[in-house]
Amino acid sequence: MSTTGHRIGELFVYFDHNATTPLHPAVWQAMRPFLTDVFGNPSSLHTEGLQARDAVEEARAQVAQLIGARGEEIIFTSGGTEADNLAILGSVLARQRQVGHVVTSQIEHPAVLGSCRALETQGFRVTRLPLGVAGIIDPDDLAHVLTDDTLLVTLMHANNEVGTIQSIQACAALARSRGILVHTDAVQSVGKIPTRVDDLGVDLLALSGHKIHGPKGIGALYVRRGTVLDPIITGGPQERGFRGGTEHVAAIVGLGVAAQLAATHMSDEMTQVAALRDRLEQGILAIIPDVLVNGATAPRLPTTTNLSFKGVDGHSLVVALDLKGVATSTGSACSSGSLEPSHVLIAMGLADGWLQGAVRFSLGSGNTLTEVDAVLHMLPPIVARLRQHTRGSVRHTTMTPSTMHQRP
Repeated sequence: MSTTGHRIGELFVYFDHNATTPLHPAVWQAMRPFLTDVFGNPSSLHTEGLQARDAVEEARAQVAQLIGARGEEIIFTSGGTEADNLAILGSVLARQRQVGHVVTSQIEHPAVLGSCRALETQGFRVTRLPLGVAGIIDPDDLAHVLTDDTLLVTLMHANNEVGTIQSIQACAALARSRGILVHTDAVQSVGKIPTRVDDLGVDLLALSGHKIHGPKGIGALYVRRGTVLDPIITGGPQERGFRGGTEHVAAIVGLGVAAQLAATHMSDEMTQVAALRDRLEQGILAIIPDVLVNGATAPRLPTTTNLSFKGVDGHSLVVALDLKGVATSTGSACSSGSLEPSHVLIAMGLADGWLQGAVRFSLGSGNTLTEVDAVLHMLPPIVARLRQHTRGSVRHTTMTPSTMHQRP
């Protein structure tokens, strides 16, 4: 599936798949009838409603199969953010406790960090685990902070900015041995690496459609049988009472087909994507000096490389590449409006000289060797120009009359 051709007459290379992926043609074809002719409400008892209900349940089974779950353990949501919120807020508040303890990490997605902050405002304690320079949580650190009143451990499976993969199995085993619920944000890992709920040992797992060539506005939460949640969206009995409101049938159908395609093609596609990612990463390191691969020593997603270009402003590099027809990112799409350094890279202990120059290249199944080589050809002069501009700006700043006459 090609991701080119969106800029008529110009090169277009899309290296921002961690932000979103193009809709797969087969997904669109499956969705179309439910946007036009098959419009029944899945809660209705007539034939049109039953057609919609059958489609929803088929999609539920497809999503469940991708992650090794049962269909009845899948709750459809509006996306990964809502799934994370429902998992964290719903599981903690369902305990009907006025106080309690939650453990997370310093590099979580804003959906998780925001939910944890909301719990803090209600009197719950939150521990944010530190990381090593590789961006990996040490399970021993988790073991040391678990207490008798710990209610939930929430740790992401794969990081959206640097692609590092956490040892969820080991962390989950520690928590569940003490009767503590475990949630993982698997939005970036589902469909890219094997992500099976029993292998991970988690009670709750969030995923999103638009990260795996499905539509935007749809996601799912895996809820292990027997796990109690309070709904955060009320108003009806839909989704087993966990999420009120009429289901978005077309989007659910699209997510189901996207999950089925991922289950079928993930192994071959990710092998190809990893080879392209490695060629891009190694090529950049070979031809451009003073470049650091963030999280290089840790297990990483095959799609992702996060590179710091010393002496370059990352936002300027993203804009310069965009002007050449190459889409990249400085980090999480949910934080793209911020000029602050990445909270992930700060947590990994990245030195100031490298923080501002970080750019994420995230590849997908539609990318090609030709695209990688095109970026390798255009990138060196762009980096050189931006570094020259930075050096010029520094010289100008240090030689202005106002700074020349300052007291030591």
